[in-house]
Amino acid sequence: MSQPPDRPETDGPDTDLPEANNLETGGGEPGAVESSAPAQSEATDAAHAGSAANAANRDGDPVPRVPMTPPPRWLRAASAPGVAPLLLTLLALAMFLPGFWLVPPLDRDEPRFAQASKQMLETGDYVDIRYQEATRHKKPVGIYWLQVAAAKITGFEADAPIWVYRLPSLIGAVLAVLLTFWTARAFTGPPVAFIAAAFVAMAIVVGVEARLAKADAVLLASIVAAQGALARCWLSARAKQSWGLVFVFWTALAVSIVIKGPVGVMVVGLTILTLVVFTRRARWLSSLRPIPGALYLLVLVLPWFVAIGIATDGGFYAEAIGRDMLGKVGQGQEGHGAPPGVHLAAMFGTFWPMAALMLPAAGAVIRDRRTAVVQFCLAWAVPSWIVFELVATKLPHYTMPLLPALAILTAYGVARAADMPPRRVLVWIAAALLALVPLGLLVASIAAPLYLGAAPSPAGVVLCAFAAPAGFFTARFLVRTRNLLGTVPRAGATALLIYVAVWGFVFPALSPIWISSRLTQAVAEVSQCADPEVMSVGFNEPSFVFLNGTDTRLAAPDAAVPWMQGAGCRILVIDAPYEAAFVERAARDGVSVTLAGRVAGVNINGGRTLDIGIYRKTEN
Repeated sequence: MSQPPDRPETDGPDTDLPEANNLETGGGEPGAVESSAPAQSEATDAAHAGSAANAANRDGDPVPRVPMTPPPRWLRAASAPGVAPLLLTLLALAMFLPGFWLVPPLDRDEPRFAQASKQMLETGDYVDIRYQEATRHKKPVGIYWLQVAAAKITGFEADAPIWVYRLPSLIGAVLAVLLTFWTARAFTGPPVAFIAAAFVAMAIVVGVEARLAKADAVLLASIVAAQGALARCWLSARAKQSWGLVFVFWTALAVSIVIKGPVGVMVVGLTILTLVVFTRRARWLSSLRPIPGALYLLVLVLPWFVAIGIATDGGFYAEAIGRDMLGKVGQGQEGHGAPPGVHLAAMFGTFWPMAALMLPAAGAVIRDRRTAVVQFCLAWAVPSWIVFELVATKLPHYTMPLLPALAILTAYGVARAADMPPRRVLVWIAAALLALVPLGLLVASIAAPLYLGAAPSPAGVVLCAFAAPAGFFTARFLVRTRNLLGTVPRAGATALLIYVAVWGFVFPALSPIWISSRLTQAVAEVSQCADPEVMSVGFNEPSFVFLNGTDTRLAAPDAAVPWMQGAGCRILVIDAPYEAAFVERAARDGVSVTLAGRVAGVNINGGRTLDIGIYRKTEN
């Protein structure tokens, strides 16, 4: 890796820097600098779509550029000033909104987050984090505060449905898309930045996290914001940087800390360390204003961290650091252990459809490996990816903070690939991935409901039936033309069809897996009072607690009969393996109970078949 040399501040263009290999008239944003790359003698539409960053002096006077052929009309129009952010927002919402209101709470993490936020609203305690009576000291408070704010702003308060608690994730995912565009603009022209941001919007993993009331989508946005500011400070090679960028960098880093602890600091820190080590230059770090910036960060994050330490007598740190964070490093928690390399294999699914184009785009990226955009994105992605692979606990969303870096690299490679067409074997692999995912989802949209004992969603199957040939024709186009840039909108259309089908119709129609919502409804129907007390034996999913209420009791089988003997309107839900013993003991102890209903289904966690009886006490 090589970085532009530290330069004296002058009033004219920097004559000591090589001319940038600009792939688009207008280049990157003022202040962007690029390492040298061989100028191309011929230009193509695809090549024009992106750029390595252009050098600029303090006043934003660009270094002379190599003019290139304009990009395709659709890309020029989409990436026009003022148009790109609007189109990217609409694209992101189109990808993220299907099913947003329809899918019930998805066990187990989502309802745990939502329930803890709900209890903050119920108790007025916005410092400690609790799930029913138990402490929930795994993550900092940031995401809970955002969910509480969403419930208050919408007016639902503690009665908010699950989609209200998902709003911060939706907003975070949309911001991550827009911030990817902003980050890429430090290095490239609007066309490549637009493609990179679109890749983030299309990615399966981002669509999943945008629909879940968890911390990861907001974490992604904060990391991309910090990296966008960091990129501009690195590119400027100036000892002094605008306070605006410094503010963005340290604020985003603080947000990442209060959202998910050290993850953001790790990703940004490893990026900085890699850039310094491989370029052997550190002077640019002063542009981050590290001393006032770090003090500002502490002012933002310390109040809650001090308060929670006092409130829990240090218990938060023992659990969050000792058991949760370090525990995940040494061994797989909650059955999520996996060997190194699993994240890399999973990427071809979680980052689809972008992942399909990564291999054929890699040749252009390797060729231009000395450019600033490639250096920065590799420093962003590679070290943290290695860390995630070495950590014993692995979940598909762990590598999501690295997706924007790979999206920028892939977009750059896609735009530059026209100068050096990719190898046919790589094109065939990409085509296979583009075609097989929609085909597999078509099969799953029919087979999964039938396996679970439910009827397939007609609308979902029809949309998947459109998506499968769309994926095939996209793959055929790529094989015939090797036009990576032209493949992008076709892949995006296929992805949109899939997300509308799966999230809008197929997933909500899988009624056997939505046990908690059906059980809550059944309890309300059989209850003989407005607000019954409810105990659950054998079914302890957080989604049931969130939907039925904070006072829902989760108990061992031996506690069922004594509890039913108590006064008041009481309902017991009990899984079949414990049911016979409960009925026998109730009869022996003289407790009269009535079987009022049953709910059967498949637990989405582990796939165990459940048959839950609903009992109410019979008044003599």
